[in-house]
Amino acid sequence: MKMESFESVWDAIEDNPAEAANMKARSELMIAIRQRVESWKVTQAVAAKRLKLTQPRMNDLIRGRINKFSLDALMKMAFDAGLTVSLKVRKAA
Repeated sequence: MKMESFESVWDAIEDNPAEAANMKARSELMIAIRQRVESWKVTQAVAAKRLKLTQPRMNDLIRGRINKFSLDALMKMAFDAGLTVSLKVRKAA
């Protein structure tokens, strides 16, 4: 049996490198936004208002339901949460 190793779980489960990169970016943004929201020490309803979301949508974010959020939506939420996002682009190996 051949053992494979991957840089991230997304590299292992996604069909192509572009989708893996998208999922990595989305998951990193979701984690950062969730951590920011938790630091506010407010209810989900209050946090949802700050991020201009409905409470059920906020719950999806907190629960990590990544397939419910586009990269664009998460970028906007990060901005609304007072986060700065930077992007690193480099030549593929």
